[in-house]
Amino acid sequence: MDGHVRRLLNRVAIALAAVATAALMHLFHHSSASCFTSSPAYSSLSLAPFPRTSCDAASRRVVDPDIRLAKLQSSPRWRRHSAALSASVFDPLRRLRLLGNSSRVLCLAAGAGRAVDALRVAGVGDVTGVDLVDFPPLVRRADPHSLPFFDDAFDLVLTDDPAALTGALFPSRFAAEIERTVRRGGAIALAVDRHINLSAVPSLFRKSRLVHVRNATLDGTAASVVILSTNEERH
Repeated sequence: MDGHVRRLLNRVAIALAAVATAALMHLFHHSSASCFTSSPAYSSLSLAPFPRTSCDAASRRVVDPDIRLAKLQSSPRWRRHSAALSASVFDPLRRLRLLGNSSRVLCLAAGAGRAVDALRVAGVGDVTGVDLVDFPPLVRRADPHSLPFFDDAFDLVLTDDPAALTGALFPSRFAAEIERTVRRGGAIALAVDRHINLSAVPSLFRKSRLVHVRNATLDGTAASVVILSTNEERH
């Protein structure tokens, strides 16, 4: 009798396992038809768009980088920042003959890539943007304390983030990596917080000399634009 019961239980377990497997396969192949609908109380909130279904939420997780960039480029804030960069950074660099259309430029702490985009719009073709977090298609991930580039790889290293230098974990290492990647006779352009002592900035860059300082407003932040030229002869 016990053997008969065990065989019956085994058959029931196998049947249940088969039914569960079939159900999982059905859900896997038809997930788009089984989305969970959010509560009307959430979907009616006006603070931010809220996905009405679980499938809608999943589709928002991956946004095409080119579509995202096009939306950013069309925003007034993006255009204002580009205009401020052109007037406060690019124009002085061109007057000093430290920036040309053939220049190789590295943008540090590039964020979403506004400086990268503004340089390309201004006619500079070889521009690389890096930050601690990548933001395709304009910005790749790299540690500014250990840049993945050869010595003398760029004609100009630029950052439009006033917090990039002062917020660096090791400012002296940050400065040394910039100077390592800029060729002799190249340039460094930094936006720094206007409230810090500017005399401390050139002291970090031991192989460069200060050639230009001006006040600017970048992304609503009062900043000072500091331009240095790297020494032709390095000791």
